[in-house]
Amino acid sequence: MKITAVEAIPFAIPYRKPLKFASGEVHTAEHVLVRVHTDAGLTGLAEAPPRPFTYGETQQSIVTVIRQIFEPQLLGMAPTRREAVRAKLNRTVGNPTAKAAVDMALWDIVGQAAGLPVTELLGGYGEFMAVSHMLGFAPPAEMVEEAQRVRDTYGITTFKVKVGRRPYQLDVEVCRALREAFGDGVELYVDGNRGWTASESARALRAMDDLDLTLAEELCPADDVLGRRWLVERCPVPFVADESATRPGEVTRELLGGSATAISIKTARTGFSHSQRVLFESEGLGVEVVMGNQIDCQIGSLCSVAFGAAFEATSRRAGELSNYLDMSDDLLAEPLQIRDGTLRVREGAGLGIELDPEKLTRYRQDS
Repeated sequence: MKITAVEAIPFAIPYRKPLKFASGEVHTAEHVLVRVHTDAGLTGLAEAPPRPFTYGETQQSIVTVIRQIFEPQLLGMAPTRREAVRAKLNRTVGNPTAKAAVDMALWDIVGQAAGLPVTELLGGYGEFMAVSHMLGFAPPAEMVEEAQRVRDTYGITTFKVKVGRRPYQLDVEVCRALREAFGDGVELYVDGNRGWTASESARALRAMDDLDLTLAEELCPADDVLGRRWLVERCPVPFVADESATRPGEVTRELLGGSATAISIKTARTGFSHSQRVLFESEGLGVEVVMGNQIDCQIGSLCSVAFGAAFEATSRRAGELSNYLDMSDDLLAEPLQIRDGTLRVREGAGLGIELDPEKLTRYRQDS
C-alpha cells in the first residue's frame, strides 16, 4: 500500500460566540482538513487547526506546506512507515499542526487496514473519557450561566477557566463566582495563556487559595525563565506546561528546569506518534498529564479522545473535548455526542471519521 496523494482542504465554520482568552480570540474555525489517499482505496482523515498567536501557523501556511513540501516527500511511501514519514516531515522546522494532521491521518489508514480502532492500536486502555469544558472570558454571571447550561445539558462537571486578564481580580471574581454557584460539585482549574507576570500569577493564586483549584496552566510566559521557576516553586497545585512544551525536547527542558510540574498533551500539535513520546516521557518523570484542546472541531475532538482513551495516564483526568459545542456546525456526518459528562471513542476501524459531503462543499474555502 502506497500514498498516492495528500490533500489539504481549507474550511471555515463560524462559532456561535467568540472564544476569548489572554493570547487572542477566535470567531471562526478556519481550519484545514487533511486527507491522505492510498492505492488500496483507503483514505485517512485528520484536522489541522492553525493558531498564529501560539505557533505562527495560518490556514494558508498549513495548506501551502502540505501541498508544496510534504506531499511531494510522501508520495509512494507506505503509510505504515510512520517513523520514516516523521523523519521527512521534520526536515521542515515548525508547522506542528500540519505535521500532526498528516501523522494522525496515517494512523487512521493503518487502523482501517488492520480492521482495528486507532485507540486499540495505540494502547486500548478504555473506550471513553470524562469531558472538561473550557470557559472563555466573560462577566462572572455569564460564565456561571454557561457552566450551568453545560452541566445540565451534557453532565460535564469539570471546567477549565481562562484567566490572564488585568487586573487579575477580574478572573479571581469569576473563579469565586463559579465555586460559590456550584460548591464542591465541580472541578475547576485555570489557564492563563501567558497573560500575567510571575508576580501577578502568585498574587492571583493566593487570592484563590480557598477555591480548591486542581491545576494552573501557563499563567506566565516560559521565556520569563527565572520568574517562571520562582512561580512554579510556590504554586500549590500542578503547574501545567502547554504551549511551552510542544515537543519532547521542550517537555524535558520545562520539567527538569523547574518551569512546570505537569504537561498538556494536544494531538492537534503532536499527532499520535509525538503524543506517545510526550506521554511516556511524562510518565517516566512521574508527572501528571491532561488532554488539552486546540479549539478543535469535532474531527479534532474525535482524535483527542481516541488517543486519551488509549492510555491509563491520559484517562485519569477529564479531557478538554467539548469546544466544538461552541461551533455553529461541523463536517461529520454523525455528530459527536457527550452524555453523562463523557465522550466515547468511535466504533469501527481507524478513527471512524465519516464526512458529510454537503457540509464539506458548503464550508470549504478553495472551491
